[in-house]
Amino acid sequence: MHRPPPYGMSNNGRYPPYHYGGEYYPSERRRGGNVCVRCICCFCCFLFFIILVFAVLILYMFLYYDPKCPTYKFEYMDVKEFKYNPDSSINTDVILTLRANNPNKGVGLLYEEASFINVTYSDSLICSGKFPSFHHGHRNVTMLQIALKGKNQLRSGLNESLKDDERHDKIRLKLMAMVPFRLVFGNIKSRSLNMNANVTLIVRDLKPGKKSVTEEGKIAYRLSY
Repeated sequence: MHRPPPYGMSNNGRYPPYHYGGEYYPSERRRGGNVCVRCICCFCCFLFFIILVFAVLILYMFLYYDPKCPTYKFEYMDVKEFKYNPDSSINTDVILTLRANNPNKGVGLLYEEASFINVTYSDSLICSGKFPSFHHGHRNVTMLQIALKGKNQLRSGLNESLKDDERHDKIRLKLMAMVPFRLVFGNIKSRSLNMNANVTLIVRDLKPGKKSVTEEGKIAYRLSY
């Protein structure tokens, strides 16, 4: 069957304009910018989630382990040698006994090798040594013996000043230490931290063969990475 054309001739002999009967689709805008925005939003959400997980984990560990700062106290000094030499140098060989108390119920401390301890008199080095490397368990009190030795030259005039302090049974020494350690939570070890200590010791007797009682100000220490 022959179908008539969709349009006919107009009176002036021209074909009328053709009318498109289909649907009209407006051109879509480019979405490149929207993709970048979505990516940034997803990254921010992921970053926020990670921070939230870490914050919850730290809060849980803090509440569960209830961490407390360890305490340290010098008990006495055992003098093996303290000798004045004619060249104004001093031979020193002493052992400091330190009481270390870890009051934590679930946090241990692992003291590492690379430590140092220096003892000075009026900023002149007297002797030096190392902090013992060991694992300090939970709720544990350990008596540590720290060997300090040295042969060091004192500045001019300090020999007489030190002898005068010794006659008055009041020798003021300064101990400075740096001790690397790790916190131990069960089988998990933290990254290495540094404990920096600074304390003034007042020694009453430096005669060899005697355990000189010491007094000290509060041991001030700070942590660093």
